[in-house]
Amino acid sequence: MIDGKKKIFTDGELIMETEILKIFDKHQNYIGTAPRAEVHRLGYWHEVFHCWFIGNQDGVDHIYLQIRSHRKKDYPNLLDITAAGHLLADETVRDGIREVKEELGINIVMEELIPLGIVSYSAMSENLIDNEIAHVFLYETDHSFDAFSLQKEEVSGIVRIPFSSFFELWSGAIDFVPAAGFRIQRDGSKMKFFDHFSKNQFVQHVPAYFEKVLGGIQNYLERKRQGE
Repeated sequence: MIDGKKKIFTDGELIMETEILKIFDKHQNYIGTAPRAEVHRLGYWHEVFHCWFIGNQDGVDHIYLQIRSHRKKDYPNLLDITAAGHLLADETVRDGIREVKEELGINIVMEELIPLGIVSYSAMSENLIDNEIAHVFLYETDHSFDAFSLQKEEVSGIVRIPFSSFFELWSGAIDFVPAAGFRIQRDGSKMKFFDHFSKNQFVQHVPAYFEKVLGGIQNYLERKRQGE
């Protein structure tokens, strides 16, 4: 119960709550395993896999984000990392690439990813204490929106935002970003749209996370331009 209200889980989320994760102490030393629900309740450090998509359209670099499903217990309908998920106790970082296929329906291999490093950060909400050791990667895509086949329990749409605008949003220089994207309709079709989003419509990862990740993406794009 939370604030007198019963938590509602989808079938998929009930399964995920019982997943077994590796856990670490505050110094990130391995200390054993625990069910995902206990990990979040007690605030154990645990590993996650993050993959950000970027792409270039008409000479403009864009970053892709997923729209979290309205079915999600945490952060429903908010924009978030292109593909992400927890690493299970029997998985390595390389195994995390399964999240891309599961959530987005895009087949890629680990060798196509650009590592952005490990970002450790803490976030708290009324439902959980989330201490994550995030293995963060970048993928340069040329996929059209039609190529995405979304896991409806997890993801309800995809947007792409000019990277320079996204960077300025999180640095506080602007209040809204333009985004083109699509949402999955009840009949399974994709409805394309163009809209503007404010910062409060995104999952609020801590500033240090965005500072490192967006800085890493910016450095990659600058090196790429210099090499052309």
